[in-house]
Formats: sequence, structure tokens, C-alpha cells
Amino acid sequence: MISPSPIRIGVLGAAAIVPAALIDPARSVPEAQIIAIAARDPKRAEVFARKHHTPRVHPTYSDLLADPDIDAIYNPLPNSLHAEWTIRALKAGKHVLCEKPFASNEQEAKEMATIARETGLVLSEAFAYRYHPLTAKVKEIIASGDLGKIKHINAQFCFLLPSPNNIRFKYELAGGALMDCGCYPVSLIRFLAEAEPAVERAEARLIAPQVDRKMSTDLSFADGRTAHLVCDMLSPRLFRSSLRIEGAEGKLQVINPYHPHWFNWLSVHGRKGSHSEHVRGENVYALQLRAFIKAIRGEMELNTDPEDAIGNMRVIDGIYEKAGLKQRGR
Repeated sequence: MISPSPIRIGVLGAAAIVPAALIDPARSVPEAQIIAIAARDPKRAEVFARKHHTPRVHPTYSDLLADPDIDAIYNPLPNSLHAEWTIRALKAGKHVLCEKPFASNEQEAKEMATIARETGLVLSEAFAYRYHPLTAKVKEIIASGDLGKIKHINAQFCFLLPSPNNIRFKYELAGGALMDCGCYPVSLIRFLAEAEPAVERAEARLIAPQVDRKMSTDLSFADGRTAHLVCDMLSPRLFRSSLRIEGAEGKLQVINPYHPHWFNWLSVHGRKGSHSEHVRGENVYALQLRAFIKAIRGEMELNTDPEDAIGNMRVIDGIYEKAGLKQRGR
């Protein structure tokens, strides 16, 4: 049996995340081939290509999209450019793996979803944690009833980024803590609840006008469940990544639910007793890349599709509104 040809991927921009999120994982995914890069600064692209053994350097993003040998695009550009260049890539006939957050706001996400639907191409938001066995294990425990009826979900993602000029703090680039790290707990809460929440309260601490360095918010679901999330990019603690689920008959806690291949710890106290474990699994970015390729080949459906991304951006827009801040991109 002849194996299908690898999916050939081009990269829009030499962002710092590219080696960890794509280049390195691709070495263990023979179905993927990173063949080209373009960056705003061509010299930077050339340096990147030499360092990471990427065969082609295109002088502009448009030239990369016009390359007939490229099947799919990885888009790690600043948040404010996700919609524009994802739509351009789809119109150029390329599948797209778009970094989180998917867009600047819900309306942009809807526009991206429309083009993906019209072109029939795969478009996925890069929430790689969803493809790790830890996430599946948490969903399995909830579904088993071991915790009883779920009452509350608490998710946090906080770290220290002592760099006020970083693009992640720029309003014009659709930055802010909620957009950068807060989109993870929003995504996780929605995924585990299997429902869309209402935003009850939100409080922001700002680093610049309209730019949140910290956000905390309370969410509610139609069936009475509640949720709370905190995100902070100037955290007094170097790193805090956690999930806590409270049920009528038990509780579950996870340390590091978003990058579980680095390290994770799952603790459960429920009807069946108590246990703790490290859930083993491959690098989440390799798992994500493999899933993306399977979706392109029609072998699976992704749970990080455009409709899910629209739901995430809708909640993010709602949190900014409750906090008295403008939507990004508006």
C-alpha cells in the first residue's frame, strides 16, 4: 500500500512560537513537511530558514500563499492579523492552522468560518491541549458520574511577562491577557461544560488604556452550573496553570491542563475513592499537527473547528464588555 504524500506546510511569519509549536513537532510527524516561510523582514525569514532547515523563503506573505506546492498554512501572526491572512490563505486554496486566539472578535471569526465553509477547506484554531490524553481523561471522569452533578469549574492561566512593550500588550494588535492566556481557560471551560456560558461579571486590571494585564470573570450556564476564570500576564507567581471541578459528590484538580506534555498532575476525589496520577501523552503540538493532517485527509473531524472558535470569541467579547473595555479589533 502506497502511503499518501506528506502535507506540505508554509509558515506566515517567524514568530517565536513557531519552533516549539510546529518545526520541532513536525520532526516526529512524517505526514507533515514544513517547506516554506515568509516574514515581514525577509532577512529574518532567511535566518529562521537556515536555522530550522526550511527549504524555501518567500519575500512576502502573498508570495508564500501563491506557492502551488504548499497545501496548508500555519498562521502565528499577531492576533490582529489572524483573520485577514487566514481568509487570504483559504481563498488561495490552503488549509489553515491558525494560532489562538482565532480572531480579534466574534465577527471576524464568523467571517473566517464563512470562507472556510465556502472553500471546503480545513480551518482549525490551535488549542493543542484538546488532543492530549489528559483532556480526554478529564472528560471521561466527568461523564462517568464519579464527581456527581457538576456544580462549578475554576480555570486559571497566569504567568509573569515583565515586558510592557511586548506585542501581547498592544491594543492595536488585539492584545491583552484575556486574548493571550485567558482564551485557554475560556476554551477549556466551554469544552468541559459542553455548553455556552453567559458572562455574569468581569474585572480587569490594566497595563495601558484598554489593555488588560489581568482579567477575572464569573460565568454561568443555563442548567445552573457556574465557572470562574483568572488570567494574568504580570502574575506575582512565575507560573500558575490549573483546573478545578467541583461536583455534588467529589472534586477534580489538574495542574497544567494547557501544556500537559511539559508536566501534569490529576487528582480526583469522588464516589470511587481518591487517586492521583500523571497522564502520559505525546507532545501536544505533535498531536495537534497529526489531527490537522487527518482532518485534511478526511480521516477525522476536529473539535477545534471554526464554530467552536466563534463560541470562544463570543465569550471573550462578552467578558471585555462586562469589564467595561472595548472589543479587540474595533
